[in-house]
Amino acid sequence: MNKTSQISGFYKLNPKERVQIIKDFAGLTDEEAHILQSTGSLKLELADRMIENVIGAMPIPLGIATNFLINERDYLIPMAIEEPSVVAGASYAAKMARVKGGFFTSSTEPIMIGQIQVIGINNPHEAKKAILAAKEDILKKANEQDPMLVSVGGGTKDLNAKVIQTSTGPMVITELHVDCRDAMGANAVNTMAEAVAPMIERITHGKVYLRIISNLATKRLARARTVIAKEAVGGEEVIDGIVEAYAFAEADPYRAATHNKGILNGIIGVVIATCNDHRAVEAGAHAYAARSGHYGSLTVWKKNKDGDLEGSIELPMAVGIIGGATKVHPVAKIALKILGVKTARELGEVLAAVGLAQNLAALRALAHEGIQRGHMSLHARNVAIMAGASGRLINLIVEKMVEERKIRLDRAKELMKEYEEKGKL
Repeated sequence: MNKTSQISGFYKLNPKERVQIIKDFAGLTDEEAHILQSTGSLKLELADRMIENVIGAMPIPLGIATNFLINERDYLIPMAIEEPSVVAGASYAAKMARVKGGFFTSSTEPIMIGQIQVIGINNPHEAKKAILAAKEDILKKANEQDPMLVSVGGGTKDLNAKVIQTSTGPMVITELHVDCRDAMGANAVNTMAEAVAPMIERITHGKVYLRIISNLATKRLARARTVIAKEAVGGEEVIDGIVEAYAFAEADPYRAATHNKGILNGIIGVVIATCNDHRAVEAGAHAYAARSGHYGSLTVWKKNKDGDLEGSIELPMAVGIIGGATKVHPVAKIALKILGVKTARELGEVLAAVGLAQNLAALRALAHEGIQRGHMSLHARNVAIMAGASGRLINLIVEKMVEERKIRLDRAKELMKEYEEKGKL
């Protein structure tokens, strides 16, 4: 029986019913399904081994984005996020994308860059030449640090050296290009950089300070593209609005920051669900958006000759499916099982598709119906609950605040008092 991520009325089901569907889709065990339904699935003893000074754990809602068709394969997308409308937006955008075949993705090899900083060199350009001349010896030393990685086709594949001018004088930077395979790679890269540092000091007669991975992973890129039928998105006028919204973000860094934040809403939700390093992914994405010297959009949107909408995205994607917390945290392990990805590159490509979908959902809302209708109605629900509302009173207060376009805690409390007096509790 073929699996599909198109699940009609998924949002109408209760959490237990949703878990049963996910269990069947991903082949989860009874124990894994139980863990998903327990907000206390991270045991204190395990948490205490993950970070320092542990006092507990802070659960984040875990939702499933549906409808994703990526490279002609169906995916259900686990997203850990507290912000309303993100999961719904991604699901809706993925549904629109299915009309023309969904998302198509590609990626480069999982190469991370490790940097070794050298200072105090009289002739930095000669030092650079000396490093490049010793390339094979440096690569050999680096790869001796992780024979297991080398045995599966990874390891340090190349190096580069550059001279940079800084406020404290010239520096020579050696960059190791490490194929990390299915790991994010920070530990492996840092270990290799540490190991070759004494060798580089001897070669350059300088002083090594930093030896560390770069999170601007320009050699580890993920790409996604899609075509959205004009009928699916709401017509050519809506497409024109989306293209204009993209042009605004590409030209203006103030708009681009919020535009790219929306892309990362989806990506980071999945990154957190799989216990990958969301700080690294986000830092790399924003730096990549500014690589030309101008901070702009991570996506590109245009109207094609048929009047349909074409979108694409490219960004660094330093994620793994082994190592770190991805194989320790019980929910992260289940999230990876639900995704069904087999390699880190596949996970990165899925993340790119999610980011493109999230951007489409946000731009369509802004260009067509306004952000108030979707995002703010869900925000209103949280405000009503904060005011102390429960049961059917939540919906009454939400409807009134959205109608008035006054989504504030003080207004929610006023409405509670009014409904109490009218006997609507």
